[in-house]
Amino acid sequence: MGPRVLVLLLVVAACGDDRGRRSDARLVDAAARGDLGSVTRLLAGGADIESRDAEGRTAVTAAVYGNHLEVVRALVDAGADVDIQDSSRANALLATGETGNVEILRAILRAGPDLTRTNRFGGTALIPAADRGHVDVVRELVRTEIDLDHVNDLGWTALLEAVILGDGGPAHQEIVRILVAAGADVDIADGDGVTPLQHALRNGYDEIARTLSRVDAPE
Repeated sequence: MGPRVLVLLLVVAACGDDRGRRSDARLVDAAARGDLGSVTRLLAGGADIESRDAEGRTAVTAAVYGNHLEVVRALVDAGADVDIQDSSRANALLATGETGNVEILRAILRAGPDLTRTNRFGGTALIPAADRGHVDVVRELVRTEIDLDHVNDLGWTALLEAVILGDGGPAHQEIVRILVAAGADVDIADGDGVTPLQHALRNGYDEIARTLSRVDAPE
């Protein structure tokens, strides 16, 4: 093989690699926009389904944050790894705890995610869902094998976050009921030894306090 032919082959290969990288970058961008047509075309053209953007975010996680259900479904069906975490430790499942989209959560659960993965605060998907008042997501997650009593880096469980960071309104009242009914431990206290019931009483969340009080009440 002559030197000119070798150089030409190297140039062609480099151009092909560049096109691949550009396609992969476009995949994450298209998923974030909810552009199902582009996502489908890029995957058919060989784009890496696990490619990441500058923050390490994959297409499926970008689609979750964008609330693009059909794109999420398409990526899951194509075999996207929903456990890959970005530079902020978010992934597709953890993102659903933030966004509160239960249909997207169900799509992610079909992929068999690792329920033990934790976000930048050391919490599972259940914890942000509880503190943000995402009732349907909490209800769906407690049906899985997720740890109801996982303690995050702040020293809080999902139940504690629902009381401490919630507003005591109907959504958080329902979340507390769901967690208690699912078997969450109401006696796990925060780092200062304050229990969920004590927090509820301090905050004047009477309905939540009643729910927590009934757990240990004699029948």
